[in-house]
Order: sequence, then C-alpha cells, then structure tokens
Amino acid sequence: MNDTVRVRFAPSPTGNLHIGGARTALFNWLFARHNGGSFILRIDDTDLARSTEESTRGILSALRWLGIDWDEGPVVGGPYGPYFQSQRLDIYKDMALKLIDQGVAYYCYCTPEELAQRRKEAMASGKAPKYDGRCRELSLQERKSKEAEGRKPAIRLRIPDSGETVVHDLFRGDVAFANDVLDDFIILKSNGMPAYNFACVVDDALMRISHIIRAEEHLSNTPRQILVYQALGYQLPVFAHVSMILAPDRSKLSKRHGATSVEEFRDSGYLPGALINYLALLGWSPEGEEEILSLPELVNQFTLDRVGKTAAIYDIKKLTWMNGHYLNEEDLDRIVELAIPYFQKKNLISENPSQEEMDYLRKVVEAVRSRVKTLAEVADAAEYFFVDDFSYDEKGVRKHFRKENAAEYLAKAKEKLAALSDFTLETTEAAYRDLSEELGIKAGEIIHPTRLAISGRTMGPGLFDIMVILGKEKTLERMERAIKYIENLS
Repeated sequence: MNDTVRVRFAPSPTGNLHIGGARTALFNWLFARHNGGSFILRIDDTDLARSTEESTRGILSALRWLGIDWDEGPVVGGPYGPYFQSQRLDIYKDMALKLIDQGVAYYCYCTPEELAQRRKEAMASGKAPKYDGRCRELSLQERKSKEAEGRKPAIRLRIPDSGETVVHDLFRGDVAFANDVLDDFIILKSNGMPAYNFACVVDDALMRISHIIRAEEHLSNTPRQILVYQALGYQLPVFAHVSMILAPDRSKLSKRHGATSVEEFRDSGYLPGALINYLALLGWSPEGEEEILSLPELVNQFTLDRVGKTAAIYDIKKLTWMNGHYLNEEDLDRIVELAIPYFQKKNLISENPSQEEMDYLRKVVEAVRSRVKTLAEVADAAEYFFVDDFSYDEKGVRKHFRKENAAEYLAKAKEKLAALSDFTLETTEAAYRDLSEELGIKAGEIIHPTRLAISGRTMGPGLFDIMVILGKEKTLERMERAIKYIENLS
C-alpha cells in the first residue's frame, strides 16, 4: 500500500448522502485505489443540533451499497481514530490552547449579540462586516474583568493584516485571497466546540491526509484552513476542488429536479453499479469513447488530470438509460436478489420466499428485465405473473377484444393449447402458426388478443415466453376469463 496517498471523505451526518457527496467519496476512493493508497472515512459531527445517528447509519449504508469501502473509519477503526469529530474535542482544545501559548490565537469575549450589532453597523457605513479585532490585545486584568461578568471566551486565530494567502489548487491553479478580508476567525467556540475550518485541519493533519479532493464550494474555506495549517506548523496537503454538479438548466441541483440522494436512487430501483458508473462521469472523462465501465475499469483509468474544470450537468435520462443497460447485463441472480424487495412491496411474493417461489421469480425477472429501466419497473412489468384479477388495457380492448371473431379465435386457440401434451415455447408457437394457417389469417390476429387475455397488456415479453412461465393451466384459465369478458361486451 502506498501510504503517501491518503485521502478522506468527511460528511456531516445531517441528512441523506447527496449525489454530490457520493461523487466526492467516489473520486477520493478511486484515486486511493488507483494509487494503492488509503481511503479514510471521517464523520464530521460537531454540529450537534443537526447531526443524528440515523443520518450516520444512512451514510454508511449508502456507501456500502455503492461498493465504496474504507480502510480507516467508523466500524473498521484505524491508527488515527477516533473517526468521529464529536469524540475528538479534547484534541481540538489542546491544539487551540497551543496556539494561545504561541501568541497566534487569542481569547475573544464578544457576545453573539454584540457581534451582530457591529456587523450591522459596519454594513450600514459601507464597510466589510468582519470582526474588528477588539479582543486582540486584552490585558490579563481586562480578561479577568470579562470573565467576572460571566462571559465565556471563544478562541480566534490572529490573521495577518496585510498580504495574501494563496491556494495552490490542482484544478484551478493559484487562487489568491487578501488577508485583510478574512478577519480573525473563531477556531474554538465558547461552548468548547471547534469551528469547521479548525477541526478539519487538525484532523486532516493528524490523519496524515495527503490530498484533499472535494467540491469547489469549499474553495472559499481553504485560505482560512491554510492559515491554520501554517499556525500549527503542519505541511499543506494537495488541494483539488471539483466543479459543481448543476441541473440541466444550469441552476443549483435541488429536489425539484428529482431524486438527489443515494437513498432515493436505491429506493427507486437504480443499481449501485449504474449509479457509480454515472457519478464517475460527472466531471471525469475516461480514456476512450466507452462510457459503460465496471468498477475495476474505473479504478484502472481514474486519474485527476482527466477531471474537468467546468460544471457537470446532471442528466437523469442518461442515468436511467445506463441503469437499463446494467439491469439487462448484470448477473441474473444478482438482479433477482436486488429485485426481491420491490416484489415484496407489491405483495407479489412472501416475506420469506420458498425455493419454488424463487425459481418462478427468476424466470419472471429474466423475461421482463430487458424491457424496463429500474428494479421498480421490473416489479410493475411483472405483476400479472402473480395476480389473476388484473384489468385489461382499455386501448387493447378496443383494438383487439372488440374485433369480430375475437372470442371465437381465442376459443379455438384455447382448444389448440389444451390439446398439447408438452407445453413449451416450440409447441405453443407451432400451435398458433398452425391455427393461423387453418383460419387463413395472420398469426398476429390471434397473438395480440391472447397477450391481452393472459397479461392484461399489449406489450411485454414474447407471448410464448409468458405462456410457458404461467404454465398450461393458468394460461387456459385466463383465456377462458377473457372469452367470457368479450362475450359480455356490449
């Protein structure tokens, strides 16, 4: 293992795993695997008001479902734990006090109300609403006086009044930020909780993170983080800020554009391989023209120099097309396994299906999967294989059941099928070909009404495939039901 490459994914457990976060995790994971390095998962849960154990479990579950494993982190442990920020508070406190002792940080006793008022006054006078540094040079006596009032101090980092901090970004080159607009920001809050820009630097440094690959929205945080690195005397990692994922109209991606979390895609019947493949192409280009790439192929090809600088456009149609490809090409037993919950949700199979049920389900899934795009659609498309009291498609009724001789043709087809000793694809098809010749009509004039009779639908797998899966008895029963239905049409 190349331990010079150490990357991390550090989500905040305040909700589901968004596809933007999933892509960040994937890019880090692919980079680590391509280079023989380590992928670390850390949970940044210092926002106690919004962080939940349920969200943490959901994030871990979503990553596992995608096939993204981690070398260090929750559950698996590692040499640089704990891997939950809420369990590292003493570390942040010690580091902040170290900076106090070095004179590069100081105690700030300003209350939130005072800070809000000063920001308001600064904006009213046309000035930047930044901290005015009034606690920078407090004497020991002044500090004691503030504490006597019951004020609990935060700790701020002392920022240079002039000059600039330059972010060397792998994708964007050098990006300079003037120090006089950064202000002395808080690194440890008065309640003892670390600020994001402080905690992530401490953790990334102590966990020996070599490359920080994350969304470009974090670029504005980076100069502050660089200043923390420098104050603590740590070597800077390589920064690489990946362009955003935008909606088709180039607006910010949101719920109104459809599913945006891994959990939603999973519940809607998308396959992990398809979603991984699609996410990899959001901002990264493979070597050739082929876009359908397995996980090993993605690992083999993934390099940061092929990550683009422009925003990636989210295209649900492309993902759905890709999912249909995976649905049809992946191992049938794997698809059956993934499809089970969707059949159970529709009460089509039992909670603990027997081997007989599983054998039947396998035949059904094999028959319908090439015609649908998601696992949910598999269950929808296969429903008539499990229920007998389905309704008939209205357009199909008008087109096929209201035709003259429809009931007669179905009755004759039923007789032909009933006479078969072997009920196979070959024998059922031959029976229909023979009947069409006897009647002097095209085979479709019998095939179409029969499909509607035994499935309630006008489209689907081959008619004779459906018949053989249903079996002779059920096929004949459904044809008899349709004959009576046609005879009762007014």
